[in-house]
Amino acid sequence: MPGGVPGGASEAALLDHITSANIACGGHAGDLVTMERTARLALARGVRIGAHPGYPDRANFGRVEIAMSAAEIEASVREQIGRLEAVALRLGGEIVHVKPHGALYNLAARDGETARPIGRAVLLWNPRATVFGLAGSPALGLWREVGLPVAAEAFADRRYEPDGSLRSRAFPDALITDAREAAAQALRFAREGNAQTICVHGDTPGAVAILTACREALAAW
Repeated sequence: MPGGVPGGASEAALLDHITSANIACGGHAGDLVTMERTARLALARGVRIGAHPGYPDRANFGRVEIAMSAAEIEASVREQIGRLEAVALRLGGEIVHVKPHGALYNLAARDGETARPIGRAVLLWNPRATVFGLAGSPALGLWREVGLPVAAEAFADRRYEPDGSLRSRAFPDALITDAREAAAQALRFAREGNAQTICVHGDTPGAVAILTACREALAAW
């Protein structure tokens, strides 16, 4: 169960309940200080480290689409991964997966012209690294075709549209903040078997309670 870790006082509490951490690496958020702090906490707990590259748009936390060419996307994703990798290696760790963030993730899920340069960036960096993508999205097939391992991802703390896409954060009900509802959704995804990894965002209100409820529900299943 991965959690997106944006930084903040709750990092340690979040990391106590997850198996993989998606760490912002200088695009939408994060700097050398936050990357090192989060990576140290993760390594101390045996939590796997993943790079979480997003649009280089801190003002909107990477949650708004911006115009970038395929070459620009590839270069930005590769640069962000490299930034976190340098930190992880210095601490004796490694990056084992890559998960695009926010608007970049959502656009890649439905647009091959966005998914392909992400895949190229990962492939040229480390063809053994797993790429996380939205369960049921064409992006998973595109990345698999070039030889990358992939993990279909579902979200415990987000509501979905009928077509399987995530409900836009522009809607007030996009987030699931009730721990019991989130746990029930995580359990449903696990039972359906369509996702290999379940995510909870670190900045969702009540994230620690949601993670706790999800882990308890999945452990009891």
